[in-house]
Amino acid sequence: MAKASIGFIATLLLLSFVTKAVYADWSIDIESGLAFSGYNDVRIPGNTGTNISLSRDLDAENTEFVRVRLAVDLGDRHRLSFLYAPLQFESSGTVDREVHFNGARFAAGVPLNSLYRFDSYRVTYHYTLINKERITAGIGFTGKVRDAAILIESADTSSEKTNTGFVPLINFALDWSFTSKLGLLIEGDALAAPQGRAEDVLVAVYGHPSNKLRLRLGYRVLEGGADNDEVYTFALIHYLSAGVSWTI
Repeated sequence: MAKASIGFIATLLLLSFVTKAVYADWSIDIESGLAFSGYNDVRIPGNTGTNISLSRDLDAENTEFVRVRLAVDLGDRHRLSFLYAPLQFESSGTVDREVHFNGARFAAGVPLNSLYRFDSYRVTYHYTLINKERITAGIGFTGKVRDAAILIESADTSSEKTNTGFVPLINFALDWSFTSKLGLLIEGDALAAPQGRAEDVLVAVYGHPSNKLRLRLGYRVLEGGADNDEVYTFALIHYLSAGVSWTI
């Protein structure tokens, strides 16, 4: 994941410089920090698999993360952005019951390792509804492509469930500059439907070292999943994050 992240960041930086002559208001945002697994409940297949928690039945390791967003302002109220947000957790331990997962059987008490990967690629259109000196707020639409995988393995058995799909989300943001140098940002993507739900929300405080640079510290929560005959999987992820936004 680290090599893919570096390559993607390099691509975004190159693209931003190439397009600078065409669009004056490009910005790049990089967010990083530590992610913690809350619940991470899995049953695959959804109608016959064994309920297993990758964070309670197994011990999930905290993980570092990076998210990169490239955005362009198309006038005072319109913004288009592109996000790359990879994520993965590794877990290990034993389960006191037999586990049926994605066609494989793991005996009770056998040491298990798991990998939970949830990479996200998003394109967002955002429209600013309120555009005042101290407060801006808006709403938009996000098209998200998830590239996900869940792997469980023992010393002699392994099974992996992969899934790539499109998810439409509602985007929202509130930006309150309560002083000339400090502010509060609340933004996210979220939507619920009978097939499942997804929420990705950031609450952060920020400062302006310069007109082109913004630094922030915050808390992000990612939650959601799906429940059907093929899969049952719901996860809650907590992020402690630091971010930097640079207007090019």
